Amino acid sequence: MKHLKPIIHRTPLTTSSAINYMTEKNVYFKMENQQKTGAFKVRGASYKVAQLTNQEAYKGVIAASAGNHAQGVALAAAKRGIEAKIFMSEHTPDAKIEATRNYGATVVLTGDSFQEAYEAAVEEQKRSHSVFIHPFDDPDVMAGQGTIALEMLEQGPRLDTIIVPVGGGGLISGIAVAAKFINPNIKIIGVQAHTASAVYNRFHDTGPSTLSSVSTIADGIAVKKTGIQTFPLIEKYVDDMVTVTEEDIASAMVYMLERKKSLIEGAGAAAFAALLAHGERIHSNHCGIIVSGGNMDLSRMPHIQKLATNNHLSCLA
Repeated sequence: MKHLKPIIHRTPLTTSSAINYMTEKNVYFKMENQQKTGAFKVRGASYKVAQLTNQEAYKGVIAASAGNHAQGVALAAAKRGIEAKIFMSEHTPDAKIEATRNYGATVVLTGDSFQEAYEAAVEEQKRSHSVFIHPFDDPDVMAGQGTIALEMLEQGPRLDTIIVPVGGGGLISGIAVAAKFINPNIKIIGVQAHTASAVYNRFHDTGPSTLSSVSTIADGIAVKKTGIQTFPLIEKYVDDMVTVTEEDIASAMVYMLERKKSLIEGAGAAAFAALLAHGERIHSNHCGIIVSGGNMDLSRMPHIQKLATNNHLSCLA
């Protein structure tokens, strides 16, 4: 963690007596929405950048992102004084584009989706020979994300379960490996959006592990296929995978905003949503929840409120 201490925040692990009473568990929220850049992604990006040789750093870095990874890479590169070029889709919200530019990166807008931006970034990497920083399928990126577990188990040594949002699997892979190294008996539970469940499907062998399309308010975990390097770690170290509906996620977002005064994005609410929706099957006395990020487009709030109102969990909000 010494590489990250000058760059990242040690985010708080918070509790709520009302939530403990409601869930009949001691619940601990790891507030990565309060991390620099507003999300956990800066951890993996910073650790990856710290591992670069001087020769690699001289060539600069390239990434593709829908937002949070872009800002993490941009900040990490700026801290080391190297150039960063980030490819983003033309439909990326202006706030995320400007935030990435403000950290000093060059932003290239291309294509209608993350996949098209990713493909353009790969082609540019071949031309420039810069270092490509993958958002999840990279051992150094996973290791950086794993520092969350190290902090959590220092802050809350009684934790017996950690619930983690899952997109490509970089976050849960890093957390699972680090947490199980410290406490082999700790349970790691992953959660995906029901409409973006590639890892869940493959984990339970219930459906396709490559999806033709994904659509969810949890855009930070809207990934079409499982990671090549992440899934074997998930298979080995993760104890269970669950899914949550759009309404579940929306209710968790509204609850956190109204009761804990915390603005969190859809992906950041997924783990809490899993606890609310699947609490009866999650046997835990001291349960950790990863609040992975808070970079939400406020223009979507009316839609989120409508989803929450329609949910069977809406009474919680």
